[in-house]
Amino acid sequence: MRDLPLNPTPSMQDGLDRKLKRTLFGCIGLVAVMVGAAYAAVPLYSLFCKLTGFAGTPLIASENGSVVGSKQFLVQFDSNVAPGLAWRFAPEQPKLEVRVGETMTVFFRITNLSDRETTGMATYNVQPELIAPYFNKLQCFCFNEMVLKPHESVDVPVVFFIDPEAAKNRDLDKIAAISLSYTFFASKRTEKPLAAAKDIVAQPAPKL
Repeated sequence: MRDLPLNPTPSMQDGLDRKLKRTLFGCIGLVAVMVGAAYAAVPLYSLFCKLTGFAGTPLIASENGSVVGSKQFLVQFDSNVAPGLAWRFAPEQPKLEVRVGETMTVFFRITNLSDRETTGMATYNVQPELIAPYFNKLQCFCFNEMVLKPHESVDVPVVFFIDPEAAKNRDLDKIAAISLSYTFFASKRTEKPLAAAKDIVAQPAPKL
């Protein structure tokens, strides 16, 4: 093996400097790609769940062209507020009998119990997971940041239907009840105007 000179020539030093710079830029680029992939993973996973019904996530539909069938499911509504958000959150009715293909609307009332303006965002889930690919939501307040003034209340709708194909799936024969569950979490972002919450209110809900 040939020994390297103790005092590299200027040309050798320039070559070493270029190699070090390429290695440094390569490492920086790799870190940037890894960070970008980490941030993209959450929205991509959420989109995947919405498109496939994976992990109990209902599908998002633009319209309901289904024919109403005879099979019925009892849809139960579960509302939760995570610690750190002083809101009251409840459906106007705890459950509904729904026929497959039937478009249904249920309102939820949200009230800010605190003396300051606060922001929240809801996540949702459908159980059992087997029914999630057939549970389609046409309108929902989930994943929309909502800003409520002190002690303000708003009524927000959820519009959904169950795909009639669910009646043909023999694996669902023993499923009679469906749970649609929402959980509101405190949001750190508060710069959005109150209109962000009001824009998704289709009409006033009946008084609870």
